[in-house]
Amino acid sequence: MLARSAKELFSGLIDYAGLFPPAALSMADAVRNYDAYRTGEHAWMLGRFIVPLAKIAEVPGDYPIAFVAPLIEIAGNDVVYVETGDIDMLAERGLRAKIRTGGVTNDAFPPAAQIAHFINRCAERGVPFKATAGLHHPIRCVKPLTYEPDAPTGTMHGFVNVFMAAALPQYAEAIVMEADARAFEFGDDAASWRGHSVTTEAIARVRSDFAISFGSCSFEEPIADLKELGWL
Repeated sequence: MLARSAKELFSGLIDYAGLFPPAALSMADAVRNYDAYRTGEHAWMLGRFIVPLAKIAEVPGDYPIAFVAPLIEIAGNDVVYVETGDIDMLAERGLRAKIRTGGVTNDAFPPAAQIAHFINRCAERGVPFKATAGLHHPIRCVKPLTYEPDAPTGTMHGFVNVFMAAALPQYAEAIVMEADARAFEFGDDAASWRGHSVTTEAIARVRSDFAISFGSCSFEEPIADLKELGWL
């Protein structure tokens, strides 16, 4: 049975970015996938459909979308995420932050300390954030960076790491570095990392007000990994 803390952590967590690398699907294929996901078993985990600004007119009218231009993402009518390290500026202007957590090459993955610093600065200034790129797997791991047969491998950050770090920011760097899934536990009343717990209600607040979502070109891969870990 799905623990309540896991349900709160994963609800609406994954914005579908199938149009972007490494999947780089056609609009027809990405729309077909999104239609299947939002009526499927795990629709409760699905967030917005992420679209390049140039292709926004091709998206069906009833989709909850976010469109992306260089360094900026706009969700709905007035929610703006900016890919910048200037958290003070975002706080002053009432904007949200966006962090790039990976890519298709090893040098696209920021060090854990940089992600932890970003989370803590956002927490200090009350700036909500989302993540983009590289978070295909729940836990920090070494995996192929693309779907090509000869793809290079690299250390990828885990989305459970990043969002649990947001819930326990005082331990953020160590949590982002964690590669052992057994260090995380999910129960109905709380979730924990190595004995440091956060209540289910606090997780719900973090997800609603602070750590909003992450963009992934795959919706199925994160779900398959969560199932393998016994968290879904």
